[in-house]
This record gives sequence, C-alpha cells and structure tokens, in this order.
Amino acid sequence: MSQEPETPKGTLRLGDTGAAVVELQVRLQRVWLYPRDWEADGVYDQQVEYAVKVYQWDRGLTKDGLGVYGPRTRRALEAETGRL
Repeated sequence: MSQEPETPKGTLRLGDTGAAVVELQVRLQRVWLYPRDWEADGVYDQQVEYAVKVYQWDRGLTKDGLGVYGPRTRRALEAETGRL
C-alpha cells in the first residue's frame, strides 16, 4: 500500500487568493459552512478560515493545522462534496 507524500502543494491559508479559493468557498457552501449569499470571491479571509476550522473541528481533522486547507482537509471536503 503506497502512501501519498505529505507536501504543502495545494495548501491554502489565510491571505491566499485565486481560483482554488473560489472552489473551496463553493465546497464550504455545499456543506452549509459558508453562507450561500456571500460571493465566492477567491479571497481566503477570516470568514473562510473560520469555516475551515469549523469543518475540521466537526470532522476531527487535526493534522493540517486549524484553519489551514491542507491535504487531509482537502481530501475529506472533496470526498464529501463531489465534483463541482
């Protein structure tokens, strides 16, 4: 059984911007942690960070660091929200 390497590739955190953050915001909207009436503007601000923390706390995800959208949190959220 091969193990995926732990790299920061694709890791998002407070202050990041771009299309990957838009995707994160939409995924958080799908699990009702980011209000649907807020625009997915591609800015990883304090609201996004808080939503990621709540998701991590609720799912017991601790390895990426609270508020950091790292590999484990990404895999879990993508599995839960499916294709966009």
